[in-house]
Amino acid sequence: MSQHPKRADLESLLVALCDARINFIVVGGAAAVLQGAPITTQDLDIVHQRTSENITRLVALLNDLDAFFRPAVSGRYIRPTSEHLAGNGHVNLTTRLGPLDHLCLMDGRSYEDLLPHTDELTDGSLQLRVLDLPTLIETKRRTGRAKDQLSLPILIALMGERDPP
Repeated sequence: MSQHPKRADLESLLVALCDARINFIVVGGAAAVLQGAPITTQDLDIVHQRTSENITRLVALLNDLDAFFRPAVSGRYIRPTSEHLAGNGHVNLTTRLGPLDHLCLMDGRSYEDLLPHTDELTDGSLQLRVLDLPTLIETKRRTGRAKDQLSLPILIALMGERDPP
């Protein structure tokens, strides 16, 4: 088993997901970065569509990326399955491109629930669905985690720059 990087190669992970035709929404710190916030993140958080076709494509991609649950406990490397990705929890993985976290639901909301709260960003041939700033701010406020609370003033200022009063 090869050593995976501790920090995500965001661009390569996003390209791999798009090339595999995975339906997903970028959330968390990566969404903040893609929205223009001057912050850093160690992983890529996504909410994926939980249809059988999308999950089949996702499992195939994760196999190609040498994905397994993190942290590996007692040297056991557990691979994600369709059942894991069809559930309601968080699937925190490490891949050869770095950490990739799948939120089957985010705050009780599915991919379909979150779609109206996304922005479509295009970079060349890459088209991404990214959680919009108001929803990102709302979710960061609710977590109570220190790192999320620290990013809130940056996200609020960014939103103010885009939508001045």
